Amino acid sequence: MNAICSWFGISRQAHYQKLRRQKETEETERKILALVQKVRKRHPRMGGRKLLQKLGPEMAQGDFSLGRDRFFDLLGRHDLLVPSTKRKRRTTWAGLWRCPNLLEDLAITHVQQVWVGDITYLETEENFCYLSLLTDAYSRYIVGYDLSPSLAVEGAKRTLDMAIDQASFPLSGLIHHTDHGSQYTSRTYRNRLEEVSILSSMGEVGNCYDNALAERMNGILKLEYGLDNVFIDFQHAYLAVKEAVWLYNFERPHLSLEYQIPVKMHTAQVYDMVMI
Repeated sequence: MNAICSWFGISRQAHYQKLRRQKETEETERKILALVQKVRKRHPRMGGRKLLQKLGPEMAQGDFSLGRDRFFDLLGRHDLLVPSTKRKRRTTWAGLWRCPNLLEDLAITHVQQVWVGDITYLETEENFCYLSLLTDAYSRYIVGYDLSPSLAVEGAKRTLDMAIDQASFPLSGLIHHTDHGSQYTSRTYRNRLEEVSILSSMGEVGNCYDNALAERMNGILKLEYGLDNVFIDFQHAYLAVKEAVWLYNFERPHLSLEYQIPVKMHTAQVYDMVMI
């Protein structure tokens, strides 16, 4: 050993120090991978930045850490980076009724100020089904959802009813923003909004950027929670949706919320507003 160390110009002590550091690094990476796998069991496609933020307290408690670049390198070496996929199926057709876009130049400052809605599809071995979502634009908390076997207005209306039922204070003046899908422009849906004094808002027909937040929600649930998989049947898809919404609302740190969890942001704001 002395001869080898001498040949490479390093001391025996330096050699053993290097081996010890390598062993410590391998042990740290093993612990981090175990934590990643633990989180991924419940959040199969949670991205690297959110994983690092979520695991921060546990790593600090265990007195080990890894920088962002090394963390992403570790995920890459173990094939744990989330691949991006794109799939598209039409879920809405524009209705004839029109209303203005109330979000232009609007500062969103609190919960129950704006709800954004959209509809996406899920695939089963039997047919397609359709997921309707309503999300609070401030807290990113999903306030209502419904999975329906058809694109009829009833699914969107059940989502709206769920959102209304969970509201903590009067909804008068709240802005309900969607695309011009026929579900949202139907008289049945508009009547329900008017009953609780919710204001309708819609972007331009064909402009996806006017409802980008709602469409982003669809992507999160599909790409991070496996709702883009092919399910056995409607019941299987429904159970997956129920679990995905719960995990998103109650466990997933949100980048736009500075890594806070939607339910914490939502309930804290609701409490503050109720106490005013």
